[in-house]
Amino acid sequence: MRRTIVTGGAGFIGSHTCVELLAAGIEPVIVDDLRNSEERVLEGLEKITGRKPVIHRIDCTDAQALNKVFAAERPDSVIHFAADKAVGESVRDPLKYYHNNIGSLATLLRTMAKHGIKDIVFSSSCTVYGEGDKLPVTEDSRTGAAASPYGYTKVVCEQMLRDASAADADLCVVMLRYFNPIGAHPSAHIGELPIGVPNNLVPFITQAAAGLRDKLTVFGNDYPTRDGSCIRDYIHVVDLAKAHVLALQWIAKQNAPLCEVFNLGTGQGNTVLEAVHTFEEVNGVKVPFVIGPRRPGDVVAMYADTAKSLKVLGWRTERTLADSMRDAWRWQQALGK
Repeated sequence: MRRTIVTGGAGFIGSHTCVELLAAGIEPVIVDDLRNSEERVLEGLEKITGRKPVIHRIDCTDAQALNKVFAAERPDSVIHFAADKAVGESVRDPLKYYHNNIGSLATLLRTMAKHGIKDIVFSSSCTVYGEGDKLPVTEDSRTGAAASPYGYTKVVCEQMLRDASAADADLCVVMLRYFNPIGAHPSAHIGELPIGVPNNLVPFITQAAAGLRDKLTVFGNDYPTRDGSCIRDYIHVVDLAKAHVLALQWIAKQNAPLCEVFNLGTGQGNTVLEAVHTFEEVNGVKVPFVIGPRRPGDVVAMYADTAKSLKVLGWRTERTLADSMRDAWRWQQALGK
């Protein structure tokens, strides 16, 4: 069985990807210090897959520890999720983001080179587009004008991967630009598990609906959109996870080095308020919310053109916004048990 190092594999997207890797006959080896996760995620993975996950609890900026993992596990490829990811926090604490997000990738690439590992799938973000020069954004849309330090770390990491690819004729790189991952595994054994106050919309919706938060704050209702709130491309995390498996399988079929980027989204934009109301409708639960001021780092609207992902990887989304909100609520209810 092929083996893939999955950094950040106990996180939200990483854990769902581990499920899909095993379903495709690929052994995930998790590298995660659990700074943004908990033990229950590992238990959930075992319940879903029937297998105890392999995990090395290290920081990906620790070169010595990472080298030991590669020597012991002898992977065929790497999927790199490990990163801090909250836009608002990155504005407040930019140095944390530059150190962890950029430093971990540099350390990982050096370790891969040392062990002769040539295939990497990188977790990027639509934040590299900034406001976007047109909608929907394509992979050829202008990048670099990110609206937050988090976004800039993804811009720098993408450039690092291009430079590493240009310097190493055997390196195979796929960069996946996520839009807005939401939802949870339909089993409710794994899902988004924010530590402390959620930075993302849907966990805040579910916690407010469950009475764990007094209310949700919608940041701004005066944007030039159909209801005044920001527009995002909300994608079910299981659909997103499946794309990583297809990316690894596609790399394995290529006979030449490559460095490619793909958008992963639904191709449709929904406003924040539409997301809230969809949650209420599918679950029959009211969400207490108020309108607050705009949040630094937020762009007005962002959604994807996914034609390239369909044409090259054969990937498309299968789950709706309603599916995502239903699964997210099921996960939130499971957390209370």
